[in-house]
Amino acid sequence: MNIFDTVCTILKEQLEIDESVELSEATLLDELDADSLDVIEVVMALEDGFDIEFSDEEAETVRSVGDLVEVISSKL
Repeated sequence: MNIFDTVCTILKEQLEIDESVELSEATLLDELDADSLDVIEVVMALEDGFDIEFSDEEAETVRSVGDLVEVISSKL
């Protein structure tokens, strides 16, 4: 499984999104009805899933699935 697919899987689990929903790198977290607490929980789940750590600045700047993939890719 690649980074994008893993991020989508974690997002769907954390935000309780139906598996049939197609996410793209351009999908904004706002479009998924993610509030600031949801974003924190998603970031924590991604940190656990990829064994990495987001800085506070990185966590505050992510707005899309692509942003998440980009930060994770830079850390692996």
